[in-house]
Amino acid sequence: MIPGIGRVRFGLLIEYFGDLEIAWRATPSELKAAGIDSRSLQSIVTRRPKIDLDAEMEKLEQHQVQVLTKENPSFPKRLQEIYDAPPLLYVRGTLIPEDEWALAVIGTRHATMYGREVTQRLVTDLAKNKITIVSGLARGIDSIAHRAALSAGGRTIAVCGCGLDTIYPAENQGLAQEIMEHGALISDYPLGTKPKAENFPQRNRIMSGLSLGVLVTESMETGGALITANMALQQDREVFAVPGSILSPTSRGTNSLIRAGAKTVLEVNDILEELNLSMVPQQLEFAGLTDSLPQNQTESLLLKCLSGGPFHIDEVCRHTGLPISTVSSTLTIMELKGMVRHLGNMNYGVAQRA
Repeated sequence: MIPGIGRVRFGLLIEYFGDLEIAWRATPSELKAAGIDSRSLQSIVTRRPKIDLDAEMEKLEQHQVQVLTKENPSFPKRLQEIYDAPPLLYVRGTLIPEDEWALAVIGTRHATMYGREVTQRLVTDLAKNKITIVSGLARGIDSIAHRAALSAGGRTIAVCGCGLDTIYPAENQGLAQEIMEHGALISDYPLGTKPKAENFPQRNRIMSGLSLGVLVTESMETGGALITANMALQQDREVFAVPGSILSPTSRGTNSLIRAGAKTVLEVNDILEELNLSMVPQQLEFAGLTDSLPQNQTESLLLKCLSGGPFHIDEVCRHTGLPISTVSSTLTIMELKGMVRHLGNMNYGVAQRA
């Protein structure tokens, strides 16, 4: 709630004080000793007396908003992997373990009939394959993706560029309510934050961070969709794009992504096979069975690797030579099946047998 205090300064405060409650009550000299620069220190000193924490908690309860810190078991594990992971998330709705199999679907706010059709078709097939759809609740492709997921009986998550007491754009009030019932609205902005233009590029890192990959179905040469695709590459996520007419301005962005190396998508299997997600519905049937055996070569390879562990997910990738998207999605399946355990901070080990 205090401008200038984000991931980096949160880290400084935790490292120095060991507890944010102690940091909240710290004197200016103690905050300076923790490494807080003079501008941020002035911001804390000015804003802190004006913040009523009890009133803030009451507002959160009123709006049915949960706050998840990175230490909370419900904080998305995949999001913890990224460099600029938010210190906390505000959540309206529910996040479940199966949301680890997520794909961000994004694109232009000025969708054509072609963009609408390919988005609806691909998202419907993804939702039927138990893939959670992540998008940004914006007009155009984002809204189409959310609605297609809901119509197919799937889950969807909307990442907002404002506080969760504001729905933006306002015409998506009904859609937002449906999303909360079959997924979640999330933000790293506190209640009361208005939807400013500069917030949206920053929230895009969360959309890609939550996901195994990003699918751009229709996009111009510039805009938020391409910013998200670039963030996905920085986070070691897969980027997919749907080709379009070379004469259409709304396909120039996707065609440029493909030319730069994004995976071309003509049907849903192009995504599922690349991310090793072809068998998710079948494998979910084994969830919770502690005596499940490896169902494919990837699971066997990961189980063999972790038998010498535990290891961080980056080490697993190095030992096996598999891309992080494949390792991450398969470990999630294996965890649900009781084969491996997440030990915190993206470390995994073989589950202990009873």
